[in-house]
Amino acid sequence: MAATECFVILGAARQGTALARFLVQRGARVILTDARPESELKDVMEQLQDLDIEWAAGGHPLSLLDRATAVCPSGGVPLTIPFLQEARARGIRFTNDSQVFLEHAPCPVIGITGSAGKTTTTTLVGRMAQAAEGQTLRKAWVGGNIGAPLIAMLDEMQAGDLAVMELSSFQLDIMARSPHVAGLLNITPNHLDRHGSMEAYAAAKANLLAYQMADDYAVLGRDDSMVMALRAKTAAQVLTFGLTDLPNRENGSFIRDESVWLRDAQGERAVLPLTDNLLPGLHNQRNVLAAAALAAAAGLPDEAIRTGVQGFRGVPHRLEFVRTWRGADWINDSKATTPAAVVVALESIRRPVVLLAGGRDKHLPWDEFAAVAGRNAAHIVLFGEAAGLIRAALDAAGGKVKVSVCPGLEAAVQQAAQVLEHGWVALLSPGCTSFDEFKDYEERGERFKHWVLALEE
Repeated sequence: MAATECFVILGAARQGTALARFLVQRGARVILTDARPESELKDVMEQLQDLDIEWAAGGHPLSLLDRATAVCPSGGVPLTIPFLQEARARGIRFTNDSQVFLEHAPCPVIGITGSAGKTTTTTLVGRMAQAAEGQTLRKAWVGGNIGAPLIAMLDEMQAGDLAVMELSSFQLDIMARSPHVAGLLNITPNHLDRHGSMEAYAAAKANLLAYQMADDYAVLGRDDSMVMALRAKTAAQVLTFGLTDLPNRENGSFIRDESVWLRDAQGERAVLPLTDNLLPGLHNQRNVLAAAALAAAAGLPDEAIRTGVQGFRGVPHRLEFVRTWRGADWINDSKATTPAAVVVALESIRRPVVLLAGGRDKHLPWDEFAAVAGRNAAHIVLFGEAAGLIRAALDAAGGKVKVSVCPGLEAAVQQAAQVLEHGWVALLSPGCTSFDEFKDYEERGERFKHWVLALEE
């Protein structure tokens, strides 16, 4: 990396700071700019005080572009801000921590994206890869949009390793590099407040495939028509996964005789019984099928695939059991930040549900949610900024479900506790972002669990 290169990084959160450290250690000049005032950045600046970094706090002055050879927007920075629009007008290169990681990774990389299920699938593939350590792999690394940015671990990686990387549409939006094994799970409406249209959102997801080569692998969800429409975007060898039958002479994963099967260059075989999967719902069967196909594409042994699934009960904040209270179960699904994700959660539960939904809307359609919630929920407790919007959608759907409206999540928990009956389920599945009340979905989920565990018997 040439010392004459100057990278302007926008956003001093985990992605931006990890990228800054990597670039400075390789001799590049780095300017780290953040919209927050310096008083709110003191902790971050102390963590990076050993590095020769120029700081620009309180905004993104256009004068920084006079020295920039590349701009690096972190995932949460909208590409429509004037600074980035001016950078595009000047023809300055865009990159980010995920792109730089792929350019420098010494080992194969599995990259996984989708509107739903990518964290569960990434975690499953990571467990499968870890089960292969000491056999076909030296070490497995898991990160990206979950956990730590993988660029922070790059110096420890070796050629005999495997990196498993979750990627969001925010990261993919500007990327011009694809992983060796790419998994595109599904595409449903999400982040339209950021991307503006489904076409733009799907185009961002398609970047995962667009730069693959003939010796790469693409693993696609065959039950999703938008995903399969992007098949032509990749030059890679294609495997598909899904609950529907796998077409003859095609490779991928499928279900037969209550088992997960794989078909690839090694032939056709059962790799694990469905009873090994402890995750509820058909959507999680798809996640397991996706993980198995991704692992097979990366050359992981069947035994490691089985081991990765066995004993796995899910990721935090995704249909996470919290407690049984007065004969009713409380479930934390705070990671469900789209109406479509709530539909999946509701359809995976076979008991009467008190649904807690709300937060900040992402400009997504609510009609399917309203139809399913009106049919599947016994009571809906709405909270936050989007409560009125969701209530209007429920009214328009003509459902008879009872609805309560609360100002915030804590009040919603108390309201749900009042209407909950023995044998029912109280489900936090918001369908919205958390930013009207919390820092992120994780904080929302942790607060929910705290308030639920505080309920008196």
